[in-house]
Amino acid sequence: MTTKIVNVNQIKSGSYLLVDGVACKVTDAQSSKSGKHGHAKIRIVAVGLIDNKKRELVLPSGHSVEVPIIEKKTAQVLSIAGNTANVMDNESFETFDLEIPEEFKNQVVEGANVLYWDIMGKKVMKQVKGAE
Repeated sequence: MTTKIVNVNQIKSGSYLLVDGVACKVTDAQSSKSGKHGHAKIRIVAVGLIDNKKRELVLPSGHSVEVPIIEKKTAQVLSIAGNTANVMDNESFETFDLEIPEEFKNQVVEGANVLYWDIMGKKVMKQVKGAE
């Protein structure tokens, strides 16, 4: 698994972390004041990168969390079959299938370049750059 360990205090809005084994983007991170006998707590609200589900997490400020290492790469569309595009990575020349998200259905054409993220072994299309 491609992750690294980070202290909860370093998590800010816009950063990424694993919640229940799912890669998420933090939408809100709030810190509560420490009590008389307790530690400060960090409340994190995050949205899944793949399933777009909202998740919440409350941890003591001294704890550590796993952060996914996300590789952002480009690929060229070779062919389209239904909701799937067969693409070739521009660096490694590896070919594989990517699911076309609903918002990119009309933009994905043969020969177009797409930006995709490799999130813990799962590849997700994030942007269409157009044909060259």
